[in-house]
Amino acid sequence: MDDLFDNWTTQVRKGLLELSILNALLAEERYAYDLVKTLLSVSGLGVTEGTIYPLLSRLRVQGFVKTRLEESSQGPARKYYSLTPEGRKVAGMMNGYFDLLHKGMAELRRKGG
Repeated sequence: MDDLFDNWTTQVRKGLLELSILNALLAEERYAYDLVKTLLSVSGLGVTEGTIYPLLSRLRVQGFVKTRLEESSQGPARKYYSLTPEGRKVAGMMNGYFDLLHKGMAELRRKGG
């Protein structure tokens, strides 16, 4: 039973990672490590740096995220990520679907109890 639950939670997290990244970038641009820390602070999300960087790259290639480099007095230049207009649109669509799904699951739980 533990293996089934572990596998299920892994799949749920994978499905929510892109949306989590887009949501973290909705309010402001972030440099990569700050984004990683933000996502690590979300209870139950359980992400690693090795998971986030490939997703950021894919979101950039898809045109949903853009980057810029800024020199830092505290070490190497930082790469900042922000949403493109298309990324904001996709985030809105994904959030709308997630909200609809969450509402439907809540109704299903109420009817089942």
